[in-house]
Amino acid sequence: MRAARFHEYGGVESLVIEQAPDPRPGPGEIRVRLTAASVNPIDWKLRTGALHELIPLELPAIPGRDGAGVVDEIGEGVQGVSIGDRVFGLGGVTGATAELLILSAWAHVPATWTDEQAAGAGLASVTAMRGLNALGSLAGHTLLVEGAAGGVGSAAVEIAVAQGATVIGTASERNHEFLTSLGAVPTTYGPGLAQRLSALAPHGIDIALDTAASGSLGDLVAITGDPARVATVADHAAGQRLGTHVVNAENDPTLLSAAAELGGQGLYTPRIEQTYPLERIADAHAHAERGRTRGKIVICI
Repeated sequence: MRAARFHEYGGVESLVIEQAPDPRPGPGEIRVRLTAASVNPIDWKLRTGALHELIPLELPAIPGRDGAGVVDEIGEGVQGVSIGDRVFGLGGVTGATAELLILSAWAHVPATWTDEQAAGAGLASVTAMRGLNALGSLAGHTLLVEGAAGGVGSAAVEIAVAQGATVIGTASERNHEFLTSLGAVPTTYGPGLAQRLSALAPHGIDIALDTAASGSLGDLVAITGDPARVATVADHAAGQRLGTHVVNAENDPTLLSAAAELGGQGLYTPRIEQTYPLERIADAHAHAERGRTRGKIVICI
């Protein structure tokens, strides 16, 4: 199969397009012929070697954790999916920017989503939903999403709105119209946030979700009044120090199915900032490293 790989840790120039061995699904897994894969922050952090002590890789490695495509092989013991089904989901921490990907968690793609939207839904929706679930019931509560315009943040906004929350989202001013389109009340991040929120939410902020790791977690605890009312999916060290909920993404098919159900109802649509062909994966990684994205960056296979 054709794949993007890196043979050593380094910059985007380490990425090459070449032939790689076809993967085979094990028990409980499926193989998908990919149409698209998403780019997540962990992809370029793994490629640079920034996480090599925490997550050592066997090189050469194929970056990418999630994608969408058509099932072409089914492992032992798998039920509820057939060859030719259109699915999206998650595999290991690597492997997705290739023609074939092994998935250990998946769901059927709703007819309302394009291939690119489905590819952008896997890790973002699972991460957002686990962060929101840690905060308990959302209906009738006012939620602050820090970093609301990114891939996880934008998913969290739409999913929280669908669950009955009033959502205020922080983002740069250029993304305020985007946040409004998602159903959030936008505001800027940084100094003076508490004062801005007092005008936007005179009855206070009930709960907060940090998706940005911008150093604001202490402020979010002060704004909500209780670390138990705050969850972070991004700033684990500060979250552990402050006693907030600290959430990791997991390959959870139940959450993927819930995201797909919301998608089919028109309540959650993964937002795509830009797509790149596989041959331009270096440009896609450079784009992701610059940050401040509006939704997801997706590789078309």
